[in-house]
Amino acid sequence: MRLCSSGGIMAQHHRSYFAIPLKLNPGTVNVSSAVSLASLRSAAGDGKGLSLATDPTGQVNFLDMVNNLRGDSGRGYYIEMAIGTPGQTVNILVDTGSSNFAVAAAPHPFITHYFNMALSSTYVSTGRTVSVRYTQGNWEGELGIDHVFIPNGPNGTVTINIAAILSSEGFFLPEINWQGILGLAYPMLARPDSSVEPFFNSVVKQLGIPDVFSLQMCGGGLSGATSANPLGGSLILGGIEPTLYRGAVWYTPLIKEWYYQVEVLKLEVGDQNLDLDCKEYNMDKAIVDSGTTLLRLPVIVFTAVVDAIMRSSLIQDFSAGFWDGTKLACWLKGETPWRFFPNLSIYLRATNTSQSFRITILPQLYIQAVTEMDNTLDCFRFGVSSSASGLVIGATVMEGFYVVFDRAQRRLGFALSNCAVSGGVALSEVAGPFSAVDVAADCSTRIFKESVMWVVSYALMAVCALVLIVLLLVLVLPYSRRRRSGEITDESSLVRNRLK
Repeated sequence: MRLCSSGGIMAQHHRSYFAIPLKLNPGTVNVSSAVSLASLRSAAGDGKGLSLATDPTGQVNFLDMVNNLRGDSGRGYYIEMAIGTPGQTVNILVDTGSSNFAVAAAPHPFITHYFNMALSSTYVSTGRTVSVRYTQGNWEGELGIDHVFIPNGPNGTVTINIAAILSSEGFFLPEINWQGILGLAYPMLARPDSSVEPFFNSVVKQLGIPDVFSLQMCGGGLSGATSANPLGGSLILGGIEPTLYRGAVWYTPLIKEWYYQVEVLKLEVGDQNLDLDCKEYNMDKAIVDSGTTLLRLPVIVFTAVVDAIMRSSLIQDFSAGFWDGTKLACWLKGETPWRFFPNLSIYLRATNTSQSFRITILPQLYIQAVTEMDNTLDCFRFGVSSSASGLVIGATVMEGFYVVFDRAQRRLGFALSNCAVSGGVALSEVAGPFSAVDVAADCSTRIFKESVMWVVSYALMAVCALVLIVLLLVLVLPYSRRRRSGEITDESSLVRNRLK
């Protein structure tokens, strides 16, 4: 979620180059609504009631949740919540790549306010400590329980497990406007263990809403928001809001219920098929994560994508720093670079496993405007990065789509977002079905189930321990009488960090 640079900036306008310091200076952006909420509602959906505007139980009015998010892809999308009794208002980052509901409970230089546990008459500490480490940043705190209400969410107050953040490093960032994180993934990712029921599980159980939520993030193709003029989006808890998308919702099965793990079959750059073994795309997992800014690709895939873009781009001799994220590319103000770059397409396995469908983003989504310089230059970053922990479909891609997290039927859906439009041009496409008979039946066969990995690990450790014990007995016992000193200690630890 951080815009940063370890080097200078490369500025390019055809054959001209400018050396300028990296500085984020987002301008004001006016966003007009792409659809009228008063318009007639179509009978879109899958026929299972998920696309109703209002839940029949009366617990959910989806129209009340439209535009309940603020923020942008660079600093994350957040929702307003009231925690405790009386309610203390905080903004909470929406993250589908973690499972803890955590909020600042102590002052921090980069946040304006925090949840004061002492002022809530309903807060109860569980006496347990908790810590979570992300790709960037970490926090530590205590677990507690309290009431939570979402002003623009389902009707009703819910009793939720809360991680009260007491200390952190690199988690809260300058110029953010949120004070906590809402993990919407499965219990397997909850810390310190899966007994800590995640937020959405509690909402479904206590309010009786369907086990479905959907997400629209409306920062695609636009420069970063300011705190005075934030961009927005919608988090629909309990179903689907048809006014937020157009066309059909295309579904892909969930491979495993921890992250929202899906199966990627292939990638295309323009009309170039990368032609890699499909297992490379899913090494070691492929997930959909709103808390990750960029499209992150395994190293082999990332290298192939950059090579394909360079072959098809109209720009010659592009600086390597642009691709690795250490430099920005700048053009004279008013001359946008998107015509120089191809579309990027991701093929996902369909619920009919012999078929696939394709989600495509235009260059406006992955060549991202981040700042302007002296009213003469517009600068852009590459919205794709390499990853050592799997493929991550982050905000760079998600901003083009209305994404449905249909946990009840173990599937994720993608439809064209009504706000992914810039200058009258749609910034994303969905197409299908395509035959997948020529693709391996399981593109994730190299991904061992976590339980199997732990069984194998413990078995190997047990064998090693027995061997070591025998060796120690053989080596040490003959000399034990002559040499009582010189103990050998072997201190080791296994740190399990949640990496996005």
